[in-house]
Amino acid sequence: MRILFLESDSRQARAILRALEAEQFAVDLPPGTNESVELAIGTQYDAIIADLAFLNIGLLKKLRKRGIMTPILALCGSSSAEARCRAIDMGADDCLTKPFLLQELVVRLRALLRRPPVMINNLRVGDLELDSVRRKVIRRRKSIQLTPKEFAILEYLMRNAGRPVTRTMLMEHVWNGRFEGLTNIVDVYINYLRSKIDRGFDTRLIQTAHGIGYMVADYSGDYSKAAAVLQGEN
Repeated sequence: MRILFLESDSRQARAILRALEAEQFAVDLPPGTNESVELAIGTQYDAIIADLAFLNIGLLKKLRKRGIMTPILALCGSSSAEARCRAIDMGADDCLTKPFLLQELVVRLRALLRRPPVMINNLRVGDLELDSVRRKVIRRRKSIQLTPKEFAILEYLMRNAGRPVTRTMLMEHVWNGRFEGLTNIVDVYINYLRSKIDRGFDTRLIQTAHGIGYMVADYSGDYSKAAAVLQGEN
């Protein structure tokens, strides 16, 4: 299991890091807030442990708005019920109040990892919205008509927002693994989607991850790792 760990207290970070590694977790501990957001967007983690003094409520909410649905265990310096409720309301899956036993942190983390993945019906990346129940796609209040195949590709990309998806993954998901004669079919459908989703808009959401495949991501913000992700360096 790979964990992204975001902690402002270096002494406590070392203790928690040792405890997690003793439980056979692979842990990434980035040095700064900007890098932590970039890692969360560009890397697939099984869970995120975030000290709210490090990854504040605003950044936590931003991750969720960008489609990152990785389970998040928040570490809160306040014992108030209001602070814990606000953290969960902004996107955390669980909240642990400092100080805490390392054993409790490990138990809470394992409980999060046992939860089945949540299937979100309403997806949003930037100004693009997809309703998987009503089969509707909207961008800036403009309804976009898609064929069943186009919708399936877009939904899969949006469920993996910010992460490159290979052509093989798309063929396995949309065409049920039937690859015969489909060498270029993914590229053809991506072009169809781009003409409907991105044409006429300032921000391109359907990106090419060079050497990997495609991804849906909103890089209108200042994320310095965007270029590296799109070039397949992560």
